[in-house]
Amino acid sequence: MTKLRHLAAASTVALWLTAAPPLSVSVLAQAIVFDLQNYAQNVLIAARELQQINNQIAALQNQRESLINQARNLASLPYSSLQQLQSSIQRTQQLLAQAERIAFNVREIDHAFQTTYGSANASQSSQTLIAYAQARWQNSVAALQDALRVQAGVVGNLDTNRTQMSALVTSSQAATGGLAATQAGNQLLALQAQQLADLTATVVAQGRAQSLQAAQQAAAQDQGREQLRRFLTPGTGYQSTNVTMFHR
Repeated sequence: MTKLRHLAAASTVALWLTAAPPLSVSVLAQAIVFDLQNYAQNVLIAARELQQINNQIAALQNQRESLINQARNLASLPYSSLQQLQSSIQRTQQLLAQAERIAFNVREIDHAFQTTYGSANASQSSQTLIAYAQARWQNSVAALQDALRVQAGVVGNLDTNRTQMSALVTSSQAATGGLAATQAGNQLLALQAQQLADLTATVVAQGRAQSLQAAQQAAAQDQGREQLRRFLTPGTGYQSTNVTMFHR
């Protein structure tokens, strides 16, 4: 291959000398100095350098695309349902806190079952037994009313929950990155937690009403036994006394 390159170069120089006008010896020496092999190597080196530059440009473009994708993944969800969900939970908590008569308080419950719902005994007067029976009835009615109010509040939250769920699903489907999709998923879980809280409040309020009704029935049975005992217990009987019929 090297011999062929030399022959080609010699042929080129010969043709150039034949066609060109007579030149001096110095000019001919400068023309013959041209080295085709060196020129080819220089061209090859330049091509390799150009390829390296192209590779660097491609690497920079890949880095740019990677940064763009990272920015998309780190983009936060533009929608938040936290405030609406917190408002729904607060409304339900307020309804539970407004429980009348016997509230959701351990001390109040213990005090009521030591007095109003306590066992009837001989030391209690008939007026006290009647007052306790009336208080137990009022507690049961109030508990039923509280349960209905909580249920009404939960039903009122359904429309808010529907709106938030629709907005969150739409936002999650339009999410362009992993962070936004994760945030949408977290907010959907928060919505489910709020719905479970409403369900728990409903069950608690209904259970309170049922428990007070059962306690009222148990206390009424105990009071009935005490009143029957008093009725069947022999009294002192009739004793005569002096009565003044007419004033003198």
